[in-house]
Amino acid sequence: MSTVLPGGMSAGAPERPTPNEAFTFHGDRLVAYRDDGPVSHLLGRLSGGQLPPLLPLLVAGIVTAILLIAGVNGQDSPAIFAPVLALLLCGPASTHPHSGRLDWLVPPIMRAIEYGYLATLCFAHDVSKPLTYAFIGILAYHHYDTVYRTRQRLWPAKWVFRAGLGWDGRLLIAAVATLAGVLPYVIAVLAVYLGLLFGIESVYTWTRTGTGKGVMVDLEDEGESPGGTTAQQEEEAAAEQAEAKQAEEALR
Repeated sequence: MSTVLPGGMSAGAPERPTPNEAFTFHGDRLVAYRDDGPVSHLLGRLSGGQLPPLLPLLVAGIVTAILLIAGVNGQDSPAIFAPVLALLLCGPASTHPHSGRLDWLVPPIMRAIEYGYLATLCFAHDVSKPLTYAFIGILAYHHYDTVYRTRQRLWPAKWVFRAGLGWDGRLLIAAVATLAGVLPYVIAVLAVYLGLLFGIESVYTWTRTGTGKGVMVDLEDEGESPGGTTAQQEEEAAAEQAEAKQAEEALR
């Protein structure tokens, strides 16, 4: 699949990254998939990125699951405080390069913890099912958008992750709202806020990068196979560049 690289890169087929560059790129993508918020990043800076991410995350996931199974009906349920435990265990690893052989498991486990906790909390505290599904759907869209963008090297701006509160911020807010007895209202506000934030920013970014401001190149498999570019790849890139110029002229 083709995309547009911002920044006015020179024409021609894309250069494949070296093994070290591809390795670093893979780790950077995993860090982006975590969707850490300001609090988690603060803990990561304090730890200096020395704490491996997978083992603490597995502990957080197991403990959170046990607490949720035990029940979250009452406002004094221990499960409500699961986000604090998850943050203390997972936050310090937010600045780790995620270069381990199994570190690719970190993002899906984090999503399971976040979605599972929010859904269980909402269902147990009288949040309407349509609102709950909409809220989880907004988060899923944001995470899918992040995955697809990074595959194309269109990295979301850092302010998007901060403004989106991160998984840690969203879970902590939900826990506090539950303790205050206002979870349905807070989820509604978060759904509107995050829906507008992620939706508008995503549409703006893809629209801006899709109007001929760069070179059309194929990055779908870049970095996943060794070797240089072939003559066929160069021809395809040249054809895509010509199509991009034609599209730009048509838009003018």
